[in-house]
Amino acid sequence: MEKTFQLEILASDRPFYVGPSEYLVFPTVDGMFGVLPGHESMVTVISPGELKYQIDGKWHYASISEGFVEIRRDYVLVLGDAIELPEEIDAKRAAEAAERAKERLLHKQSIMQYYHSQAALNRAINRLKISKRHSHEV
Repeated sequence: MEKTFQLEILASDRPFYVGPSEYLVFPTVDGMFGVLPGHESMVTVISPGELKYQIDGKWHYASISEGFVEIRRDYVLVLGDAIELPEEIDAKRAAEAAERAKERLLHKQSIMQYYHSQAALNRAINRLKISKRHSHEV
């Protein structure tokens, strides 16, 4: 059995990582999902959260917003709206975005505006959490 698979992680604004990987873990609505070489083919949705992948035995971490994953036995494609390394996250800006989203949630809004505000709050909190958890590892 192969020890790696080809991993391609693409953010909406840039290629994030292209190369071999031993393991990939990403968030879904049902919890964390892991991929090893030889995984059965499938397509699934990514929820905002922490993306992690292993290269040469070392884990790499990133914040990912919503996206999709296509998995084949020897290739995985991750398409994310926004993907950031912990050291790329501006914690002050993320905290300000969280406060703005919380403020919007306190006001009467349409159901669509409520869902947009809730999604913005979730993204900001996710970015802050990943920044705090991993930025010291660099």
